[in-house]
Amino acid sequence: MNITQLKAALPRELLASVVVFLVALPLCMGIAIASGMPPAKGLITGIIGGIVVGFLAGSPLQVSGPAAGLAVLVFELVRQHGMAMLGPILLLAGILQLLAGRLRLGCWFRVTAPAVVYGMLAGIGVLIVLSQVHVMFDTAPQPSGMQNLLAFPATVSAALPLEDAGSGWIAGALGLGTIAIMWAWERLRPQKLRFVPGALLGVAAMTAVAMWLALPVNRVQVPADLSEAIDWIRPDDLMKLADPTLLVAAFALAFIASAETLLSAAAVDRMHSGQRSDFDRELSAQGIGNMLCGLLGALPMTGVIVRSSANVQAGAQTRASAILHGVWLLAFVVVLSSVLQQIPVASLAGVLVYTGIKLVDFKALRGLRRYGRMPMFTYVATAMAIIFTDLLTGVLLGFALTLLKLAFKAARLKICLIQLASSGHMELRLSGAATFLKVPALTQVLDTVPAGTTLHVPLANLTYIDHSCLELLEDWSKSSGSILRIEPRGLKRRVEGRLRSVAGT
Repeated sequence: MNITQLKAALPRELLASVVVFLVALPLCMGIAIASGMPPAKGLITGIIGGIVVGFLAGSPLQVSGPAAGLAVLVFELVRQHGMAMLGPILLLAGILQLLAGRLRLGCWFRVTAPAVVYGMLAGIGVLIVLSQVHVMFDTAPQPSGMQNLLAFPATVSAALPLEDAGSGWIAGALGLGTIAIMWAWERLRPQKLRFVPGALLGVAAMTAVAMWLALPVNRVQVPADLSEAIDWIRPDDLMKLADPTLLVAAFALAFIASAETLLSAAAVDRMHSGQRSDFDRELSAQGIGNMLCGLLGALPMTGVIVRSSANVQAGAQTRASAILHGVWLLAFVVVLSSVLQQIPVASLAGVLVYTGIKLVDFKALRGLRRYGRMPMFTYVATAMAIIFTDLLTGVLLGFALTLLKLAFKAARLKICLIQLASSGHMELRLSGAATFLKVPALTQVLDTVPAGTTLHVPLANLTYIDHSCLELLEDWSKSSGSILRIEPRGLKRRVEGRLRSVAGT
């Protein structure tokens, strides 16, 4: 883009960047709280995602920052290993992403069944809701989804406006007010104001109410100097990465962040007609961004669909809007940090509860019905495993179910024995994949062929035949005294491994 084009596009990019900034501001802080981290950590990640990754990005209209999809994983890592170890884990995850991008492996991170992705997001959404409803009443969340669910009645009863009640019901009212405004704005907003985010309106309104009435609720704690929120990585912590559990955590974080980023980039490409995404470059940019976040002790980042779709809808056409939104985040934190300190934590929790509900996409579940019951079962099983165990176990279960389905389909073989017009001639028709799993069924059919028969075996309808099935046919021909005739051309196309002579061919 030349100088003239840049000047013409700048007003549009400025407007889009402001819209994205308004969307990102409450989400950066809310996701940090949901991750068990200080809100300033999320703001640092948003700034890096805008300025650094926005400049290097391979997806020109995608916006990067802290993602709700990683909040559960980060919460678990912080709970198990401490906040100090998140930096080294994230640094290693970023290095893995950078290497994957340099090795042009970006497309492989997209080889994920949609049922697993939608199920993962649904499970994460439920966990976010279960944890943030406690934060919405100014109480601490429990370590697991089940514990949060079981503790919910006690949290609500403690927050009821009884004689000896604390301020929990006030915080809950602010959180519910935020959700109500977001819900109403999404359905009733005028077309001309569609770019104004409901999350910002909800948080701004509840903050104004809390300030006006001087409500005794928990407020966001943001340092006046952003540098105070930076926790530089320590060499001693890097040495702890030899722990296998931390290595697994880094690989899991890299994979999930990469998959979410590239799936989001593909979705953003479908929203506009401009330049398409370079997935390998995008993956490398994400790696550099996460390495920086690891060095500074911030949250991990991904490409995020909510901010990216807001960017496209606001008219952005270049990566300048993503970069500028990072600049606005930095300027707001530096100049107006006192405003952020007035925001009720319960209001941000309300934003996350609403976001978590939106992650449970029943429309996607209904869409999977077109492909059979197995994708729907994979969706539900992945989500439930994440809720009742942990994120990694749920995702691995989803992959296992997907592979099981593939193995089942690959092992399907239709066997049909036909009597031909010529006396003493029969045809064994095979359709599908002839693997060792079908040797017993094939044996039963061959046992019904009369001795001395000339058996024709065309391979035109086979996608694959392995050596175990070929050896079975050879052995049957030798032991039964029958003649076996296999289509040679089909054999060359479909046989596993090196060609061998087949008796009777």
